[in-house]
Amino acid sequence: MQQKVRIAPSILSADFARLGEEVRAIETAGADYVHVDVMDGHFVPNLTIGPNVVKALRSHSKLPFDVHLMIAPVDPYVAEFAAAGADIITLHPEAGPHLHRTLQLIKSHGKKAGVALNPATPVDAVDYVMDAVDLILVMSVNPGFGGQSFIPEALEKIKILRARIDKSGRAIDLEVDGGINDDTARAAIAAGADVLVAGTATFTGGAGAYAGNIRRLRGG
Repeated sequence: MQQKVRIAPSILSADFARLGEEVRAIETAGADYVHVDVMDGHFVPNLTIGPNVVKALRSHSKLPFDVHLMIAPVDPYVAEFAAAGADIITLHPEAGPHLHRTLQLIKSHGKKAGVALNPATPVDAVDYVMDAVDLILVMSVNPGFGGQSFIPEALEKIKILRARIDKSGRAIDLEVDGGINDDTARAAIAAGADVLVAGTATFTGGAGAYAGNIRRLRGG
């Protein structure tokens, strides 16, 4: 069953000189998660932040930290991100040899575990780990950079995954990330997504605009 729509602003689009203030601002504006994009310049062609930044931000918000690891290998860093304050840790099947083992590792640290599917990654990549995941992230752009355009084929993937999640009977978040704006948000929600990652669409216009931005993404 599709859950209520939640908004997870990606701090990749925030003002990095004022990250603590930005995180506080999106919480005040009604965000549900804080989405943290971690990139290693190897698995994806960009370099962003590490566990020390997550740790530094943790005291600035009570919201769940939704940490998306676009790094390889993943396993050596799970404990660090868990200790830093991540609540949800999401990885890509291609980022390590044993997806199920890594999901178990995340759970062993008391965290929720997610799997991210790139545009070319088939939905059946999660078929045998549905009992171990708390979140499935559909990438509607190729990972690595913010500000890209939504890939329409992601909508069909969302629909298929919505049906599989509903069949499982588990409350698994179905998240979509990439090119989310007012229009693509509506399409993603209609397809079955219930968590929207939005960077540019959230952080445009300064802190005074964040509440309105989030409300429109949610469909209000």
